[in-house]
Amino acid sequence: MTSTPASAARKELGAFQGELIGPDDPGYPQARAVYNGMIDRRPALVARCASADDVTLAIGFARRHELPLAVRGGGHHGAGLGTCEGGVVADLSPLHAVKVDAAARTVRVGGGAIWGQVDAATHEHGLATPSGIISTTGVGGLALGGGLGHLTRHCGLTVDNIVAARVVLADGTQVRADADENPDLYWAIRGGGGNFGAVTAFTFRLHEVSTVVAGPTFWPAEQGAEVLAAYREFLPSAPRDVNGFFLYGTVPPAPPFPEELHLRKVCGVVWCHTSGDPEAADRAMAPLLDPLPAPLLHAVGPMPHPALQTMFDGLYPPGDQWYWRADFVHDIPDDAVALHAKFGPQTPSVQSTMHLYPIDGAAHDLRPSDTAFSYRDARWASVYAGVDPDPANAELIKRWTVDYFEALHPYSAGGAYVNMMMDEGQERVRASYRGNYARLARIKASLDPDNVFRHNQNVEPDPAARYEARP
Repeated sequence: MTSTPASAARKELGAFQGELIGPDDPGYPQARAVYNGMIDRRPALVARCASADDVTLAIGFARRHELPLAVRGGGHHGAGLGTCEGGVVADLSPLHAVKVDAAARTVRVGGGAIWGQVDAATHEHGLATPSGIISTTGVGGLALGGGLGHLTRHCGLTVDNIVAARVVLADGTQVRADADENPDLYWAIRGGGGNFGAVTAFTFRLHEVSTVVAGPTFWPAEQGAEVLAAYREFLPSAPRDVNGFFLYGTVPPAPPFPEELHLRKVCGVVWCHTSGDPEAADRAMAPLLDPLPAPLLHAVGPMPHPALQTMFDGLYPPGDQWYWRADFVHDIPDDAVALHAKFGPQTPSVQSTMHLYPIDGAAHDLRPSDTAFSYRDARWASVYAGVDPDPANAELIKRWTVDYFEALHPYSAGGAYVNMMMDEGQERVRASYRGNYARLARIKASLDPDNVFRHNQNVEPDPAARYEARP
């Protein structure tokens, strides 16, 4: 019988504690699946790692057999970078333990956890850390790329709240990265993605966030230009307690939305006021809401922070078709407002949407060079997401996404949020890291000179580097 990578792994990796799954195993279809149904790759081996030692073994096996290696946390990345064709997937999902230290206001999280697990555990103590907007998102992918979400203006990016990490390097070494130990690696993983190793555990800083005042305000999509023009002036001057991302979309035909709004094209703002005080939230939102026409819906009220985090879970289950494009944005001039008003109402499906996520407030407290996340001077991250459950509509949602993106890209800051990019080429990666790219490439050359960790928004090792940052 011809040996396969899966059979070879079972023979060679006697100390592996987790599960080794190959194409002939019953669990393979589920093991190879990622969140984006548009991604259909068949790895030769899925190694479900139960420990950091398992991760070391999986990396070593891939290297010895000269197989591509992908590291998967939650598997949410639009480009499917948590898997690979014919290679090894180091699946970290068994590493999902969450331990809160309420006294120290930190939480230690396994690299395979999802944010819903973290939100639930920290909420028990009236605490939270920035964690995106969908609770099924993997901790590792979101955290390493930046981490935008409902708490950005109040608490900063997710990377701003990484206190430490445990990382398995390309040579299998297991190290700690923090401000004192391996500081170059610590700098690089805060925005540099999975380029430098497999993170098996994070320690995050926690903040006093428990009840928030949150929910959507919707206007007819035809009023998008008026609403966006007001929003662009309001949001940067709003108190840091206020977070609100602007969107175009379609009202889902399901509760809690009123039937008369089902399938209505809308624009709007999804709010999060971290004080938990409805009166304070009303005062903070009034400068935007009062001058505008009455909305179709203003469903904003107190709720537990985890309830806000799960608000979109039902609308975006795993397995749908996704196609993303993204940009960073400094300003939204009138010409850009007009283009949004043209493309935004043309969403091709109920789930397709455009979001403008704020990147200011606490996120601006750091300099562009303080972490690998470079765009500290941007005010928003725009994302154009074509989404539909039917593979027959894949080209339709892709075309809308690309057309929208290409129309607005001339008004962008140049790069994009790496967590929301497809596989768009090396120049796009360089543009997204700007002046930080050269340092990232030197650290990459030191820690992963063979580019073992390349299934990501890849930072290529600098071949001329003489960088001395060794773990």
